[in-house]
Amino acid sequence: MKFINLTRRTEIGANSYYLEIDGRGLVLDSGMHPKFEGEEALPNMNAIRGRKLDAIIISHSHQDHIGTLPVLMRRQPHARVFMTEPTAEIGNILLHNSVNVMTRQREELGTTLYPLFTHREIDRVSERWQSCALRQTYTLSGERAPADSSETTFEFFDAGHVPGSTGVLLRTGGRTLFYTGDVNFDDQTIVQAAVFPEEKIDILITECTRGDTPVPAGWSRAAEEKRLMQAIENAFTRGGCLLIPVFALGKTQEILAILYKLRREKTLDFPIYIGGLSWKMSEVYDRRAQMGRRQLPRLQLLDELRPFVLNAENIHDAGTRPGRVYALSSGMMTPKTLSNIFAQRIVDQARHSIFFVGYADPESPAGILRNAQPNEQVKIDPDRAPQTVRCQIEQFQFSAHASRESLVGFAGRLAPKKILLVHGDPPAVAWMRAQLTLNLPNAEIIVATPGMEIEL
Repeated sequence: MKFINLTRRTEIGANSYYLEIDGRGLVLDSGMHPKFEGEEALPNMNAIRGRKLDAIIISHSHQDHIGTLPVLMRRQPHARVFMTEPTAEIGNILLHNSVNVMTRQREELGTTLYPLFTHREIDRVSERWQSCALRQTYTLSGERAPADSSETTFEFFDAGHVPGSTGVLLRTGGRTLFYTGDVNFDDQTIVQAAVFPEEKIDILITECTRGDTPVPAGWSRAAEEKRLMQAIENAFTRGGCLLIPVFALGKTQEILAILYKLRREKTLDFPIYIGGLSWKMSEVYDRRAQMGRRQLPRLQLLDELRPFVLNAENIHDAGTRPGRVYALSSGMMTPKTLSNIFAQRIVDQARHSIFFVGYADPESPAGILRNAQPNEQVKIDPDRAPQTVRCQIEQFQFSAHASRESLVGFAGRLAPKKILLVHGDPPAVAWMRAQLTLNLPNAEIIVATPGMEIEL
């Protein structure tokens, strides 16, 4: 068995991982980097040039895991592509939206590389995606197989991250490998916690997103929801509006569910604004509300909350009116996105608030603003002048990723011979490596250097 980390750097970026098992090749995920453009936004596909893929397995439909799938499929036309049904539905929407974004960027950046793929290409390649059920064993040819099959097989397990997200168990020649993908071992407001295997395995590939973030003492999700609700009331009392930067998939719907509970428990009524892609993703959540494992299965987000929709055209006319919540993407406040544009209007006004509720790259506009001191000068758009931070900034712990403590605990229960650390910024990976080395002295802990082939 061989492994190559196709992510270009030790970070959370264009996540993608190559495995060669008994001469057969497969890739886990094919993401797009949110901070870079063109070829730099892709996984390092040159590292597997000349190698034929038998299969591509997608863990879930976030941009950093599925965003370059059409490019990889173009380069590997014979590879079978596997994912869950919700991942296929959401991924199709996300990739079509990505074409629209890249088309705009082509004009803004003056690059001929964009779009990296077209709407027509997505329609064509998505017909080749095979939807697979959870807890069913499949061969790399897409056939169902018994768990003790002599062939290389894979099995999906619910990862509790977003709808359709999975961990992947691979079996071959009596050996096992488990890839966590993005996982959460705690219940969220809508999505229930992961249900992962507890059997002993040989190799674990684990995410490290929150490796540098300890769980605060006494933290609970219920208490954090109450803290957010009180902070929203305080923000409205100050006579301001509230911006919550969110990812269109997952974080938007979690925040909408919390706002639903706030309205129900506090009998408050206030307008809510979301983006167009968030609306489409929320439609999927509502359609699939009673399918699979979910909290609040009867809740129809769009019917109950009736949010207003902002887009690239009307965001410039949207006011900063008091007593309103603007849950806008992107979560990292990438320049030219709705959350970035809106933040520029309120960041220097003390009555308004910005609440951060999830992961943000420290170098992203969201990361810079989140860590800024009051009255500090920040630049959240490279084409704009710096602004003085006067708005109220608060941080809440609503991550859709597992805590570092639960990741280490999971690894301990599996007791693998080898652990590969992926999907984490360098400080997060360093903490995970040190802790796992201490807790599992008989395991080999590997930080896979991007592009290097590792013999497992």
